[in-house]
Amino acid sequence: MLGENKILGILGGGQLGKMILDVSNRWGLKVFVLDSNIECPSSKLCSKFFVGDLMDYDSVVQFGENVDLITIEIENVNVDALKFLESKGKKVFPQPRVIEIIQDKSKQKEFYINNGIPTSSFRSCNGIEELKYLISKGEISYPFIWKASKMGYDGYGVNKIFDNKGLENLSDCHCIVEELISIKKELSVMVALRESGEILNYPVVEMEFNKDSNQVEYILSPAQISQELKIKAEKLANNIAEKFKICGIIAVEMFLTNEDEILINEVAPRPHNSYHFSIEGSYTSQFEQFLRAILDLPLGSTKILQNSVMVNLVGEENSKGIVEYKNFDQIIGIEGVNPHIYGKFETRPNRKMGHITIINEDIDLAKRIAKEIKETVIITTKK
Repeated sequence: MLGENKILGILGGGQLGKMILDVSNRWGLKVFVLDSNIECPSSKLCSKFFVGDLMDYDSVVQFGENVDLITIEIENVNVDALKFLESKGKKVFPQPRVIEIIQDKSKQKEFYINNGIPTSSFRSCNGIEELKYLISKGEISYPFIWKASKMGYDGYGVNKIFDNKGLENLSDCHCIVEELISIKKELSVMVALRESGEILNYPVVEMEFNKDSNQVEYILSPAQISQELKIKAEKLANNIAEKFKICGIIAVEMFLTNEDEILINEVAPRPHNSYHFSIEGSYTSQFEQFLRAILDLPLGSTKILQNSVMVNLVGEENSKGIVEYKNFDQIIGIEGVNPHIYGKFETRPNRKMGHITIINEDIDLAKRIAKEIKETVIITTKK
């Protein structure tokens, strides 16, 4: 535990920071937050809020000098600043070397290849012209998955490309091109690893994505797969956490192919959308586990309390402005429904504005309720 007058600093003040603060405030921890948006979800909950750009070297260094332990709630931060702070004796978890690899998808893929971790085949490109050249030479074939190497988030910076026309709207940036594989399910496993070496994983969950936005839409806990595949997925996730030698938590996203092969998609070194259900559905939420790990406290039980389904609440298409939640009263009385609104004042298409976790012994019923909620609750703008 942080000693008296010791301060935890979080880079980023979004919904993940807010839910970390929900735990840290219960524990009486002193937490500072840095974010460029003074109205971000974390700004009113932290001990002290600082306005600054997470990618600006000086802003991150100055913030870091005011705290004793530095962490993140988003990967898009200035790693050079974190390396400098670490060199001056500041504790930074997850470690800057880990963040540096994970914030660049090409470096991530190389890490998997170099460590014998199963992943889909890929090719790195410096920009759109090199990509077109490799296609013309037959070294890259349609269809494929295009991903921007950096700054992608929540489905942004990821596209399925089927022909030349699909290249027209791509950003001219460093990217990776991945083989388009046949997927049966998408899975996720959260692993916690503390500085003293203790490691624990949560049971594997199943992710269902929106085909248009490429965002997670539903999470099913536990995943509806065989025990053999669960063991295989969890073993692979633990292996990745140990290879990274991370201190904190890491969400490992995986593909389950039609041949029951498990391939790593990508990872996130922080709390993750796929384990928001753990607030109600697990003995220890991912946010509490995150604090336990970076503070080098004994890790909490990762056992599931009850079957659950989580549904993301996102901004409607063609809605941009001051947010209004419609029909919320129609779902709030349903048994097992646990709403979380993030406190963002403005909505826009597909922006994550909240989530709802449905607890029910019957996971099929929980999913039906989740779909009903998705169709009922409308997140739009005030007229």
